[in-house]
Amino acid sequence: MSSIPKVIELVISNDLCIGCGLCVYKCPSKALEMHWNDLGFLEPKQVGICKEERNCISVCPFNPYPEEEVKTENELANLYLKDKVSFHPLVGKYHGIYAGYTEEFRLTSSSGGMATFILVDLLEQRIVNHIFSVKESITPNIHYEYCITNTKQELLDASKTRYYPVTLSAVLSEIDKLDGKVAIVGVACFIKAIRLAQYSDKKLKEKIPFLVGIICGGVKSRFFTEYLADKTGVPKDICYKPEFRIKDENSTAVDYSFGCISKRDNQKKTIKMRVVGDMWGTGLFKANACDFCDDVTTELADISLGDAWLEPFIKDGKGTNVIVTRSLLAEKIIKEGIISKKLKLENLPLNRFLSSQQGSFNHRHNGLPYRICSYIKSEHIVPPKRHDIGKSLSIYFKLVQYFRMNIRKKSLYAWKNTENSILFDKKMSNSLFVLKIATTLYHYKRAIFSRDILKKIVSKLKS
Repeated sequence: MSSIPKVIELVISNDLCIGCGLCVYKCPSKALEMHWNDLGFLEPKQVGICKEERNCISVCPFNPYPEEEVKTENELANLYLKDKVSFHPLVGKYHGIYAGYTEEFRLTSSSGGMATFILVDLLEQRIVNHIFSVKESITPNIHYEYCITNTKQELLDASKTRYYPVTLSAVLSEIDKLDGKVAIVGVACFIKAIRLAQYSDKKLKEKIPFLVGIICGGVKSRFFTEYLADKTGVPKDICYKPEFRIKDENSTAVDYSFGCISKRDNQKKTIKMRVVGDMWGTGLFKANACDFCDDVTTELADISLGDAWLEPFIKDGKGTNVIVTRSLLAEKIIKEGIISKKLKLENLPLNRFLSSQQGSFNHRHNGLPYRICSYIKSEHIVPPKRHDIGKSLSIYFKLVQYFRMNIRKKSLYAWKNTENSILFDKKMSNSLFVLKIATTLYHYKRAIFSRDILKKIVSKLKS
């Protein structure tokens, strides 16, 4: 048996695989399958003889050597979002930006219920016949996976956020057998992979007419689920039905809980995430590839959906979405929902939307040059990005990036070697404390710099 395709191996060896599974789908030799690696992520493994590797790598969202025509999200957007729309370098192409929710699906969803509303509408209008989305798995020891849904009730069963590794490989292997059209829900890197597949296989554009993009803070290892379950007192071997965004309707949107059911007594155990600590800004359990993704707002989807981490929406524990429409069809669905009063939305000014994702822009855009330079210095490869690696960064911001990268990697090995939340917390405590100090210093220096600049501007205006 030959080795795994060379360019795919290059992606994996540089820790840039995100587990989307499009390479498995595109492999003409059917020589690849998705398997768990030892750090809790899905990645392709060779199971047969590979005769042609170019098809596989052509759909990889972290391909280090893409064709010029699809080099970055900008080129892909020009190919697939051709409507005359507004454009912003941080947001991509868009028709409208909104904030709000749908009463019908709000309480059964992680946020404002907008993803479920869009998907149900697509089915009811017969725009598509099938949905590829993530829901509870029937596979032993796997909590969630992509499944094919065809009804409103099936969509309701798949309506919550799953911070758990999944792959599109299995459902895409069925796509040619399905009558009718398909809509797919995915995070930015998965959506990009689908656009790349549509570029290499034109019939997929007709087969997949609509993509729902989920604004993502980073893909987590399955270790994240195991750790949270252990924090509730449920070891991974007896944990099932994990829930990551259990709302507290009487509190704020950020005051949600994690919960799971113990096979031992069939009881649900929960823990408030504010008790667990910061799982996102620290980089704990995150995929390395996420640190080299500069698509914060799922720019290549027909519609992008996220959480409205803004006042006053954040005060509402029932949940509120931010929505970015990028195709005429998406805008039409939203407008009709507003007219029919099925949607309670308001236009959201661009600057307000940017504020809702500011933390992600700061890390993934502003911090990207440092991470790219660090990776290249350590003799790793990086796919083409849209941000200047020569950008000047303060020493404090560089320190924050350094410690986040360290914590991301350390957390995966720490859990692999302990599988105990108490021991894990002890192992990570010093690193997290140092990151907290570095972050505090960075914010303090930035605040002082901002005040100094403001004083100079005021002084100049007075003169």
